[in-house]
This record gives sequence, structure tokens and C-alpha cells, in this order.
Amino acid sequence: MSRRAGAVVALRPRAWLLLVAASLLGLVAFGWPLLVQPSGSENAAHAADAPWVFVLLLPLLLAIVVGELAEGALDAKAVALLGVLAACGAALRLPSGGVAGFEPVFFLLVPAGRVLGRGFGFVLGALTLFASALLTGGVGPWLPFQMFGAAWIGFFAGCLPPMRGRAEVGMLAAYAAVASLAYGLLLNLWFWPFGSAAGSEIAFVPGAGLAENLRRFWAFHLATSLGFDLPRAVLTAGFLLVAGTPILAALRRATRRAAFGAPVEFAPPAADGGPAPSEVSSSPGC
Repeated sequence: MSRRAGAVVALRPRAWLLLVAASLLGLVAFGWPLLVQPSGSENAAHAADAPWVFVLLLPLLLAIVVGELAEGALDAKAVALLGVLAACGAALRLPSGGVAGFEPVFFLLVPAGRVLGRGFGFVLGALTLFASALLTGGVGPWLPFQMFGAAWIGFFAGCLPPMRGRAEVGMLAAYAAVASLAYGLLLNLWFWPFGSAAGSEIAFVPGAGLAENLRRFWAFHLATSLGFDLPRAVLTAGFLLVAGTPILAALRRATRRAAFGAPVEFAPPAADGGPAPSEVSSSPGC
């Protein structure tokens, strides 16, 4: 599979299948409450399915990484960079834990997905939210849904069109703002069918038409979470406008020096004491 322009780590057919499977799992996890009669609180309702979603998601993420290692799209340097970026993203979430919509974790996730590609961004988003939940004590039935939301942000950051310079930073800032708002809207789905008071104008109504429930869901979003999502969008976009250029440059410099995907070649022995036949060299660049 050819490498997409601007992406350092290629996405192979096997990884595509695994990404589709993981995304379908996420869609089912978010959407099943809309098809049944909800009962109880959101925590009680998802107490049964959330662990299974989590148990299925982690092997899929591991399979994506292992499959890419086996096919040569990833190497040990890329896996090490994945771990470093996930740890940095988790540390960015420590100051707030997402309180009042202040989540600078997306500030690093968006440029990383942009530079390193869709598959890398998907896995990075999920691992970052997982690591940050362990650090902040935010482990609960909501965690797999947060992991899916962040994974999709990283994935679609890698789908943005080729662009460089100030235009690229502006595009990433605009995407980060939209993605931050979409993340909050999506995360409402994990609890909305259970969390709103029955009989109110913003409650989910089983059996009602799609248009009616969409109207109620939008009213719920405006009344409850939009005030948290707007600060997240503004701050993430602002961070990227201020520091996006050096972050992109640092990521691209690191990937150039790591030479991800560079073919390994055996250098012939040189008469002047050059490298022996057992020594290898990698062609520069990506």
C-alpha cells in the first residue's frame, strides 16, 4: 500500500481491517442504548458492556501495532516514539483531568496524527486516554468511550490534506476546534439515554422517531455540555496557533532522524577500512 503524502508511518491493508473492526466496535458501543429500552443510571447500564468493550479494544490496538511491525510499517523506533508521545499526552492531562473542558491532551494528539499518519494517530489517541486515566484515577465505564473518541481524533488528523507553513497550522487549529466540539458531542452518547430525566424535553424517548430524538439530544447537548466543550475547543486551537509550528518541526525532525521505513542495505567492505559486510546502513529520509 502506498504511503499517503505527509504521513511518515504507512497504513497497510491488515491495519485497515483492524481499524475498521475497532471503529465498528466503537459505533456499536455508542449506539446500542438507542435501540433498546434504557433503564438505570449510565454507570449501572454500562457496567456490563464497558469491560467487554475495553477487553476487545486493547487486543485490537495491540494487533494493529504487531501487524504493522510484522509488515515493516513500524519498527522499534516508531513503537518507542508511540510510547513517549502517549506518556507526554497523559502528562498533559494531569493538571486538569478534563475539568471545565480544559484538556490540553489534544494539543499534542492532533499534530502527532498529522505527521505520523492515521493508524499511528488512532492507536496514540486510545493509548493516551488509557494512560491518562490510570494517572488521574479516571478509570470507569466511560473510559473505553473516551479512548474511541480520542482515537478517532488522531485518525482524522492524519486524513487532512497536504499543506505546509502557516496555512497548515491554521488548518490544524481549525480541525482541533471542530474535533474538540465533536468529541464532547460524541461522549454525550455514552450516557444520554440513561442520564437525562424521563419525561423532560431533553430525555431520550425509546421508540420515538430519529428526528425527534436527535432534536432532544441536541437540546441536551446545548443545555449541559456545550459550556465545557467550547473552552476545550478554544484552548486547543489557541495552543496549536501559538506552538503548532515548533511541535510539527520537532516531530518531523525526530522522524527524519529515526528514518522510519528506510530500507536496510548491507554496505560492501571498503578498501580504506570502511564498514564491514556485517554492518548495515539505512538510506536517509522516510
